[in-house]
Amino acid sequence: MCYVSFFFLFVFSGMNFIFMMYFIMNNLVYFLEWEIISLNSISIVMSILLDWMSLLFMMFVSLISSVVIYYSKSYMSSELNLNRFIILVLLFVFSMILLIISPNIVSIFLGWDGLGLVSYCLVIYYQNMKSFNAGMLTALSNRIGDVCILMVISWMMNYGGWNYIFYLSFMKNDKIMMTISGMIILAAMTKSAQIPFSSWLPAAMAAPTPVSALVHSSTLVTAGVYLLIRFNLLLMNTIFIKILLLLAGLTMFMAGISANYEFDLKKIIALSTLSQLGLMMSVLSMGFPELAFFHLLTHAMFKALLFMCAGVVIHMMNDIQDIRYMGGISFYIPLTSLCLNISNLALCGIPFLAGFYSKDMILEMVSLSNLNFFIFFLYYISTGLTMFYTIRLLMYLMINDYNLMSIYNLFEENYIMLKSMFMLLFMSVVSGSFLSWMIFSYPYMIYLPFNLKMMVIYVSILGGVLGYFVSSMKIYSNNKLKMTYKLSSFLCLMWFMPNLSTYGVSYNFLSFSQKLLKNIDMGWSEFYSGQGMYNILKNYSVFYYFYQMNNFKIYLFSFVLWIMIFLMMLMI
Repeated sequence: MCYVSFFFLFVFSGMNFIFMMYFIMNNLVYFLEWEIISLNSISIVMSILLDWMSLLFMMFVSLISSVVIYYSKSYMSSELNLNRFIILVLLFVFSMILLIISPNIVSIFLGWDGLGLVSYCLVIYYQNMKSFNAGMLTALSNRIGDVCILMVISWMMNYGGWNYIFYLSFMKNDKIMMTISGMIILAAMTKSAQIPFSSWLPAAMAAPTPVSALVHSSTLVTAGVYLLIRFNLLLMNTIFIKILLLLAGLTMFMAGISANYEFDLKKIIALSTLSQLGLMMSVLSMGFPELAFFHLLTHAMFKALLFMCAGVVIHMMNDIQDIRYMGGISFYIPLTSLCLNISNLALCGIPFLAGFYSKDMILEMVSLSNLNFFIFFLYYISTGLTMFYTIRLLMYLMINDYNLMSIYNLFEENYIMLKSMFMLLFMSVVSGSFLSWMIFSYPYMIYLPFNLKMMVIYVSILGGVLGYFVSSMKIYSNNKLKMTYKLSSFLCLMWFMPNLSTYGVSYNFLSFSQKLLKNIDMGWSEFYSGQGMYNILKNYSVFYYFYQMNNFKIYLFSFVLWIMIFLMMLMI
């Protein structure tokens, strides 16, 4: 089933690529409507929107998912129910494709909710307590977005139809549309894990690594960004988009800092995804949807590759994810290390790799735009932090000494995994230039002073140097000062986001329900109903039993007593 799914998705990706080239060259948009049922005045219609954006995104989603399924053949080889896993991944991909091609808010909701439900099944796949908690947190966080979409569906009934694409431009200033735009932004924030809904994204690392590669590159977390790209006409110049700009910038900054304090390999990569999502959302808020889409696609390639490499490293290290145990892995798995380093450098925006074309253009547009200093500061510091945690990761994995058991058999790479990783490696190198020539058809020139033009390089070099010194000095292990420890725990725990959104909210409810259980359900309620009635009846039955089983004298006495009462009644 693995090979069939891989072949089908790979061919589908190629077909999307051919159609997308044709659509771009001829500037086409196809809007297809299929009437499923018509009953009196009610017609249920399935509509599909095919333009260069939906076809290009579908191509990327199907290419990455085909490669991930091929990779899973080896990674999940010890899994007894591999076909079940593949079916879940295919359901996940089809939900995303339904969301991509829908111009209708109802069919978008089907895809949106499908993503949420299947992601829950995939996060709890390993079925331990940590997975269940992470799955519940993921599902409940995403339910907020689902409720917002449901409310959008009910509000759009005022217009007599759910094809939102018709209302975007000429209904902009309508009060109802303003409400809808607020709901859409809130829904996108939950799916793309912006502050204050960020805690579910690192928790979702409990899923198998191939799922993480798929979720964090092109499917679940990008659904919110894609929805905002589609609704961008409606959202511009509203108060909600300004709030989103601030929250996205803070998400980017917070995730960058937290990644520098984290030691779990998968969580570091998850926090880097969170940082890049903040970047996409903030660029969207500034009014550059095509630029956000461009970064979304380039990021999808190298992030999927990064997770695949992490999966190979974790396999080799006997399922240990702590980077402090790792070191010198380039001697044992050189080809995987090559893929890991190139994808990491693409994430940093090193020139002429995929990430460079989108990140550089984004930061230059930020320098060119009329923004306040705080947002400008968040963008550039976050870029420096990306370089910081990337160099730190490379130092711990490649350059530092090997820290696991002294007698340990480090094995060579698996060729099925390597083939799938090399496919993404090629795309991580070429996709940036290829997309920049294809998406932006007009020549653009961003004219900036020399220092602003070089600002990206300045912050990247500074972040890289700091990352090198920090990881070589092992500065984080020196937590003797209480204040230092408190600060590092605050930064490591994503500004106490999990405590605020998960443990902090649930603790009071759970303790209250425990008291209810103790005092009401197992206390007064039992005393007056179940156990109380049982005890009364039991005591009475014991008394009657004693009365009945006693000697004959009691029976005789009771008989004489009844006869006397009977005679007295007769005399009266």
